[in-house]
Amino acid sequence: MSAAKQRSGELWVLMQTRRLGIGRNAMRRRSDRLESTLLWCALIAALLMLPIGAATGNAVRNTLDASSQRQRAALHEVRAQTLESAEHDVPSVPGDVLTVIKVGYVDAQGAQREGYTTVVRGTKSGAGVTVWLDRSGAIVAAPRSTSDDAAYGATAGTFTVLGSWLLLWGLFRLARVPLDRRRLRAWDAEWRTIAPRWLRGQK
Repeated sequence: MSAAKQRSGELWVLMQTRRLGIGRNAMRRRSDRLESTLLWCALIAALLMLPIGAATGNAVRNTLDASSQRQRAALHEVRAQTLESAEHDVPSVPGDVLTVIKVGYVDAQGAQREGYTTVVRGTKSGAGVTVWLDRSGAIVAAPRSTSDDAAYGATAGTFTVLGSWLLLWGLFRLARVPLDRRRLRAWDAEWRTIAPRWLRGQK
């Protein structure tokens, strides 16, 4: 690392520590101290949002797990056989790997039935697939897996943390507006006081 880059890094660290109110600075105004306090409050609140986000994600996951378990208890899983081929099925949207075809299956009462379910494109006719049936024996969507519930919970927790950080950043920036205006008025008043004396000294 060159000396210039090292010096630049040291200056950046020094500026950040001063912005946080660390260290003594005789030129720090009341508005500067208030801004440092607000920044510390925002940083502490941002750290507190980490366990809150984790708790939110766990709550969402537990709720979805309970819902999935109720769905599994109300549904019946059976093996079905495809009656059509999806080997030459062309997707209407690029990247779509699923399609709907007809299958035959035996319901809980032992009756032979037919219906439609979603399979992967390329599935051959006569292939075995798993379907879920409701109380009437009709094919319904499969309940969510535990991995899906965990993914939804992790997403909810992540968005909770990121959303709260974005809100805190926006509130801090908004709170700085009157402080910046106060500083500008103070600097302008001091300049009007000092400028005449400074200009006389230049003559």
